[in-house]
Amino acid sequence: MRQPTYALLLLLASGCAFAQEPPATAAPEQRAEQQVSTSDDPDAAESATKIPLDEIRRYVWVYNAVKEAYVDPVDDKKLMDSAVRGLLLDLDPHSAYLPKRDARAFDEQTQGAYTGVGVELMTLPDRTLKVVSPIDDTPAARAGIQANDIIIAIDGKSVSDRDVEESADDDDADGNTAPLRGPPGTKVVLTIVRESKPKPFDVTLTRERIRVTSVRSRALEPGYGYIRLATFQADTAADFSRALDTLEASGKLRGLVIDLRSNPGGLLTAAVQIADELLDKGKIVSTRGRVALSDAEFSATPGDRLNGAPVVVLVDAGSASASEVLAGALRDNGRARVVGSRTFGKGSVQTLLPLDNGDSVKLTTARYYTPSGKSIQALGIQPDVVLRPAKGAVNGGKAGYSEATLPGHLRGDEEIAGDNAGEVLDGDAPIASALAELKKNVAMAPKPAAEPAPKKN
Repeated sequence: MRQPTYALLLLLASGCAFAQEPPATAAPEQRAEQQVSTSDDPDAAESATKIPLDEIRRYVWVYNAVKEAYVDPVDDKKLMDSAVRGLLLDLDPHSAYLPKRDARAFDEQTQGAYTGVGVELMTLPDRTLKVVSPIDDTPAARAGIQANDIIIAIDGKSVSDRDVEESADDDDADGNTAPLRGPPGTKVVLTIVRESKPKPFDVTLTRERIRVTSVRSRALEPGYGYIRLATFQADTAADFSRALDTLEASGKLRGLVIDLRSNPGGLLTAAVQIADELLDKGKIVSTRGRVALSDAEFSATPGDRLNGAPVVVLVDAGSASASEVLAGALRDNGRARVVGSRTFGKGSVQTLLPLDNGDSVKLTTARYYTPSGKSIQALGIQPDVVLRPAKGAVNGGKAGYSEATLPGHLRGDEEIAGDNAGEVLDGDAPIASALAELKKNVAMAPKPAAEPAPKKN
C-alpha cells in the first residue's frame, strides 16, 4: 500500500466544534509540521502569497480604532485572536481555529479514552449543539440522550453566550476545561430541546473516564458474523482483525455484516487498513487538493482475509467520513453490498497546521474520492438496498442534517437537496435486514477455490 508523506490524524464528522466535548466525528485529518506551500509553480506560489496591502492597511486602521476609541479597554491578545479566527469564518464549516486544549483532545480521542459524558456533537450556526450520537455505554447513552437532541445550555448557561475560549488558558488539575469535560465524578446539567417534547428539559450527567470500545462483534447465526464499528481509532484496525479471529474460532465464516450506523469517522488510516483486510487488490481511496502534499492514493495489498466470503455494510445518516471511505471502497471494488440509508456526505480532508503557541489551524485542503473516482462531498453514499426506520424505533426517522445542509459547506461535484438527507436507523431490525441480504449473497456466491493468502506486512 502506498503511504503518503504526511501523518493522518483524526477525522472529524460534521464540522463538530471542539469547544465542547471532543467528538470522534466526520473528515480525514493530517498534521502539517512545516509551512504549507500553495503551489509547485514558483510564479503561482509568489502570486498566491502576495500580501494584500490595501486590506492590511484597512485591518490596521480598524485595529487602531478599536484600541483607541472603543468604550472599554480591549485586550491586545483577544483582538488578535479574534482577527485570526475571522480569517476562517467564511470558509467551510470544517475549517477552524483550535486552541491548544483541543490538540490534546485530538490525541486523547484518537486513543479512545478521555474524561467526559460520551456524546459526539455538531455546532450549529446559532452555536447551539446538536447531538450526532451518544457513545455506547457512557453517561450520555445511559441517560437517554438521543441523536438530533439540541443542547441549548450547559449548567444553566446558554451555549450561544459561552465564550469558545472560556478557560482555555486556565487548565484545571486534569487539563479538562471544555464545558462537557471535567474531573471524573463531577456533574454537568444539560438543557435539551427534543423534537418530540413540548418544551426544553434538563438532564444531569456524571462525568467519568470514557473508554470508547470502537469494535464489538458477535455471531448472528452459525457462520454469519457481525462486527460493529462505533468509530475509527488508533487500535480499531487491530481490534477488527482480532474480532475476525474470534468469530472464525467457532467455524469458518460464510459472510460478514459490518455495522457503521452512526459512526462519525475517525482515523482515515484505520478505515484504509480495514478495507485492505478484505480486499485482494484495487484502489481504496484517493485525495486531491491544490497542494501537492494533499494528493495521496491508497491501494490494497494482496490477500483477502475472508477469501471472498460475502460482506454487507450497514450504514445510515450518521455514517460519515471514514465510514464512507470504508463503505465506498468495499462497494466500488465489488467486495460488499451497502444496506441502509444515505450517508452523511462528508468528503473533505482537513490539515492541522500547528502554531508556535500550541494552538492549531484546521484547514480544509482536499476532497477524497472513492475507487470509482466519485466524490461523496455533500452527496453521501446511496445504499444498494434502502431501509426505512422500524416502527417504534426510538431514534428512527429523518436525520434532519447532512453535509449538504451545513451553511457554507464545501460544494460537491454532485449534491443532494437537504430534504433528501438519509435517516437514522437504530435497533436490531436493520441488522436482520442486513443478514437477510447477506444470506442472499452467500447463496449466489461461487465457492472459494483455496484458502486466503496471508496479508503481507
